[in-house]
Amino acid sequence: MNFLFAEFRVFKKWKIALPVLLWFALAIIAGLAEYLHQSFNNYLIFRQVFWHTLEQTNLYAAYPSEYADINHYGPLFSMVIAPFAVLPDWLGVILWNIANAAVLLIAIRMLPLTRKNFLIVLLISAVEMMTASHNVQFNSMTAAFIIFAFVFVEKEKDIWATLFIVLGFLTKLYGIAAIVFFLFSKHRIKFTGYFIMWLVVLFCLPMIISSPAFIIQSYADWYTAISEKVVQNISSLSHTNMQDICVMGIVRRTFHTSNFNDLYVLLPAVAIFGLPLLRMAQYKNLLYRMRYLALVLISVVIFSDSAESATYVIAMVGAALWFVMKEPKSPAVIALLVFTIFVTSLATTDLCPQYIKVHVIRAFALKALPCFIIWLLLIREVAFGKFHDNKICV
Repeated sequence: MNFLFAEFRVFKKWKIALPVLLWFALAIIAGLAEYLHQSFNNYLIFRQVFWHTLEQTNLYAAYPSEYADINHYGPLFSMVIAPFAVLPDWLGVILWNIANAAVLLIAIRMLPLTRKNFLIVLLISAVEMMTASHNVQFNSMTAAFIIFAFVFVEKEKDIWATLFIVLGFLTKLYGIAAIVFFLFSKHRIKFTGYFIMWLVVLFCLPMIISSPAFIIQSYADWYTAISEKVVQNISSLSHTNMQDICVMGIVRRTFHTSNFNDLYVLLPAVAIFGLPLLRMAQYKNLLYRMRYLALVLISVVIFSDSAESATYVIAMVGAALWFVMKEPKSPAVIALLVFTIFVTSLATTDLCPQYIKVHVIRAFALKALPCFIIWLLLIREVAFGKFHDNKICV
């Protein structure tokens, strides 16, 4: 993975040390604040995935003496968190946040963006990255895995692209959405072979620290835990429900019904997402492909029952990519960006009055609304747009 370290050398040449330092400062401050307040339950869950795998105890059982809630990450996550789980909590929390911020920063840097647009994407995404960091979450890395999959398909390095797709899939499921980049690959047979190879290798990898029987059973248990979580997420219409912050959640909370079938949204969304892919002549156009990257980043969040506030760092990177691809930037585009930053990012922080944050934004899952509007605009662009070279790319 020498490419990860090589990217850091570019930052000095670009003279963007200050924005990069600010990016990391936000992650470090968030981690330090949560540790000092002893409010890092998510990290405790993550850490114990490693130790429970090592001890071969149920990864999806409740352990109230160790942490609140239960684990919803795949057995492979035990290998991702392993280097941090063996550290003291204070150090593990901070380094975990730094790692998430660093991997996402490198992923965005590897996109074919100009220096200016790279910095704009960082700026737009910064608040959501800090929100994810305050929750000591894995979402920044999840976003990075999707971007890496896109980047390595662009570089015709399908072996690495498929690694990140499978890594994202077997840790948090979201990563499988990047499989759409298969259509942009120039080596589809190799892509398929590498995908199957990594699926086998990474499925088996946690067996190194446990046993084949335990890992196979854990994947079955994971499916059960995810299924139960979906039911739990959609059953509460209260403004205290921190999840189901998605398009379906907007419908459920607006019409106050928990009986709404997600398929009424998901089936049309999949069809609408897929139909523009029939424009195969556009596959050669970078801006068309970049728009599909933005669509994937937004889609995995706004159509997920498990989406919560800290998940939106993934979608916000997609929204930022949409913005930098809009040339020229009309007043309407700028107004939509401002609306998105306020409703999706700022309105769920302490900068927003508590009543609005809880009884308006969260009560109606409105955090998803601006990203859904951008999703619709992106669909229109990939379905009907004529793409020409512009100055967003290097």
